[in-house]
Amino acid sequence: MRQTLTQTDVRRLLDEPSAANREETAAKVAAAYSAEALSEDERHIAEDIIRVMTKDTEVMVRAALAENLKTYSGLSHDIAVKLAGDVDSVALPVIQFSEVLTDDDLLEIVRKEGTAKQTAVAGRPHVSEQVSDALVETGKEDVVVALVGNDGASISDKSFTKVLDTFGENERVNAGMVGRTKLPMAIAERLVNLVSEKLRDELVAQHELPNDVATDLILQSRERATLGLLSPNDAIMDVHALIAQLHKNDRLTPSIILRAICMGDIEFFEISVAVLSRLPLGAARSLIHDEGALGLPAILDRARLPEEMQPMFKAAIDVAKETEYDGGDNDRDRFQRKMLERVLTYMEDPGEELGEENAEYLLDRLCGFNVAGKSQETRAET
Repeated sequence: MRQTLTQTDVRRLLDEPSAANREETAAKVAAAYSAEALSEDERHIAEDIIRVMTKDTEVMVRAALAENLKTYSGLSHDIAVKLAGDVDSVALPVIQFSEVLTDDDLLEIVRKEGTAKQTAVAGRPHVSEQVSDALVETGKEDVVVALVGNDGASISDKSFTKVLDTFGENERVNAGMVGRTKLPMAIAERLVNLVSEKLRDELVAQHELPNDVATDLILQSRERATLGLLSPNDAIMDVHALIAQLHKNDRLTPSIILRAICMGDIEFFEISVAVLSRLPLGAARSLIHDEGALGLPAILDRARLPEEMQPMFKAAIDVAKETEYDGGDNDRDRFQRKMLERVLTYMEDPGEELGEENAEYLLDRLCGFNVAGKSQETRAET
């Protein structure tokens, strides 16, 4: 046989068939076999040798075979199944990486084997929905953590729902779900109320959520950070990191930027426009707050924000300049309420100018502030 196995190797194995020599031989035979540099006859001989070695009494010999054959797509199916059914140290590399194993093989492993092998199945480069369903049904935390954290796993809405029903309070599971490239919107929305402050930032930055939910999350996170309400363990993204993540994942929408500035979050608006226009923050701020009539339209055009929204952005900036914190209790709430009142009354038809969805959202927020303000006044009187 060519490649790695030589006459010297064969002679040494015959003279001293120790476990170490058998392990070395197993590795060389497997390497030659998987290199596909053998004639047809040599290949059959190699397969026969490998089949014999899969029955070797020494685990290290069988493990050498598994390690050298785990990614070989031309491996005979019976050999792959034999290795996958071995002890964990032999089986796990083959279970996790071998393309030769079919869904039926994997389902058999999930149903009959223990946590280590099930977790290896969950970590495969590609996992079908059918196999994912079976893995979720195991109800094992380590298995589910590996599955939801694997972007190569196709997971049905039904299985996502079952994961949340079973592990909704589990930080490891939630972190894996938030870290996925894509989540169904309904699942992402459900996660909002289950994850930590830090994971909420990642959730809103990476996944599609209803506009109102996404805006609320961003504004709540910004407000808590501004007011110093976060514990050291929350460690949420600062505004620069949050906006960078939103932009990277195409979540930095004109609607979110408009709602943020109408709520008085000038910093969020400034940094968002700087990122979208690819200008340094200082230069962006100079253009945004330019006393002339050219700076703001120029940078909004460069940031490719919708032309029909530009009057609202200007109105919000003008209102913010005229509105100040009063220094009293709950002055932030009063500032935001004044901002909303003035922005909404600044426009003849908020629904027409802002868009029905944005106008409705801002009006709801204004109503919330008014209700809260009346409650505080009532408590103060009593």
